[in-house]
Amino acid sequence: MNGQRTVGVALPIPEPWGSELQHCRAQFGDPVARAIPPHVTLLPPTPIDPSALDAAESHLRAVARSARPFRMVLRGTGSFRPVSPVVFVAVAEGISSCEQLERAVRSGPLLRAVAFTYHPHVTVAHQLPEDALDRASKQLADYSATFEVLGFTLYEHGPDGVWRPQRDYVFGGPLPKPVPSG
Repeated sequence: MNGQRTVGVALPIPEPWGSELQHCRAQFGDPVARAIPPHVTLLPPTPIDPSALDAAESHLRAVARSARPFRMVLRGTGSFRPVSPVVFVAVAEGISSCEQLERAVRSGPLLRAVAFTYHPHVTVAHQLPEDALDRASKQLADYSATFEVLGFTLYEHGPDGVWRPQRDYVFGGPLPKPVPSG
């Protein structure tokens, strides 16, 4: 990995919910709460040769241009235990849009294998003692947030574990018109 950079792509959680979830993660004792902003991952940390970064960014611009804004609803909690010590806020609406984006982002110059089937979520506790994971799950069980997703962000993962935003990619189309009821 000498000379390589590590990048990731995610849907950032907008304010006020981003700060709210980051604060909760810190309260649960997660040591990376301030290093990793609340997000829904589209591309997990991926080593990339600096010479391939222009092609990756061109790819991300094309993906963003072809994507459309969508509504995301976060509601309640879930966990990957016992496979992984993670508690998350669940994506209740917007799952299929996340899945389509994940497939599009994780292709071309950013094609890579993943260890698990994609499951959009917002991590709020990771690798903590069971009692802290239980507290996170219970405390956020009734959590709910609704917002429009307008784009994604390319992050660089530093050797210090901090995710640093590098570039925002705005989706290429207008918000969908509401469907009249009745």
